[in-house]
Amino acid sequence: MTNDATVLPPIAVLGAGSMGGAIVQGVVRSGLATGVTATNRTAGKAAQLAGLAGVTSIALEEAPNGNTDAASGAAVVLVGVKPAMVPDLLREIAPVLRPGVIVISLAAGVTIATFEEVLGPDVAVLRSMPNTPALVGRGVTGLAAGSAARPAEVALARRLFETVGTVVDVPEHSIDALSTISGSGPAYFFLLVEEFTKAAIAKGFSQADARLMAEQTFIGAAALLEASGEEPAELRRRVTSPKGTTERAIAVLQDARLDDVFARATDAALARARELAAGA
Repeated sequence: MTNDATVLPPIAVLGAGSMGGAIVQGVVRSGLATGVTATNRTAGKAAQLAGLAGVTSIALEEAPNGNTDAASGAAVVLVGVKPAMVPDLLREIAPVLRPGVIVISLAAGVTIATFEEVLGPDVAVLRSMPNTPALVGRGVTGLAAGSAARPAEVALARRLFETVGTVVDVPEHSIDALSTISGSGPAYFFLLVEEFTKAAIAKGFSQADARLMAEQTFIGAAALLEASGEEPAELRRRVTSPKGTTERAIAVLQDARLDDVFARATDAALARARELAAGA
């Protein structure tokens, strides 16, 4: 049972695709929702959320006014449509927004200034950058507040995103940099699992056993890191016995200059994020 200090007010998720849908599911799982309305373009996508408790799922192909209907009844509006569609959507919903509404962007590369230009300077706008583990309630969300967002509104937005994981408060100029770590980070992890699996197969293991060993080793190591509270370097030291097999393997990885590889990889991602923000 929740109390009035913790429940979330009515929420609209406009464009409840993969990320927006994950947030809808997280809010429902949390038990904090007092009502969620989600919109999608097609009936098929809307049906994926229609069975969730307390969720009204609208297909725009069947209800063309669905976005304005959803936004007009919400205290918090999440905008999850494709970045190019954001300005038109904001112009569509601006006349129906409640006084005191909080509008949160899920759209990569769309600035708070773009939202405030359309919605006006008095609307509390925040920009978020969740990542895909939000789908299983283990996401990391970067959250940046606009000029009209007060501490209580930021706290409410934070509470909403905490239903799908952890939240990092950042200034907007750091959102793109955050995206290269937590946003793109799951892909880096998946690549490591891929390559570790290939190494196991090359040593004679079956595809199934190689995959199992690779993914569960990483998942187990992550769980140990979280549970122990120790620094990663300390846990690595404990596994790396002097003159042992792990020490020899770590030396090869260090010779490959992984520090430089990850610095260059994240720098490349950041350069592309800035290109996208500039419309390139």
